[in-house]
Amino acid sequence: MKAKIITYWVTTAIITLELLAGGISDLVHSGTMLVAGDPVVDVMTRLGYPTYMLTIMGVWKLLAVIAFLVPRFPRVKEWAYAGEIIAMTGAAVSNAVCNLGAAMVIQPAIFAILSIISWALRPQSRMLGTIFSDRSEMTHSTIKRPA
Repeated sequence: MKAKIITYWVTTAIITLELLAGGISDLVHSGTMLVAGDPVVDVMTRLGYPTYMLTIMGVWKLLAVIAFLVPRFPRVKEWAYAGEIIAMTGAAVSNAVCNLGAAMVIQPAIFAILSIISWALRPQSRMLGTIFSDRSEMTHSTIKRPA
């Protein structure tokens, strides 16, 4: 159980730091390298996306940081996870289609995987509900059959 919580917080910290750095870089339309890789404006231009998308993405990334870190608000967290996974898989596919190199495909794919791990390991207090019900609680007498 302790390993699950530690893994959750490590993966959540990694994606949150990535979102924070990426969100700031996107908002300021960084023409220089902020952390690692090519400047975001150059990447967006090579991908054929308008640079105003950086502002939109930057705002959403920073909102996701807040969602991941504050307690409660499980529905907002679900949306933040979905947005992060969609953004990272979209980045990986876009980079692959535009032949930007293996590193530009692998990096966002890793962040998508880390997001899935964080989502899967999140504590009950950060969940919207359960996906799989505990079928052991169902008994023959609780199943209603049509008359």
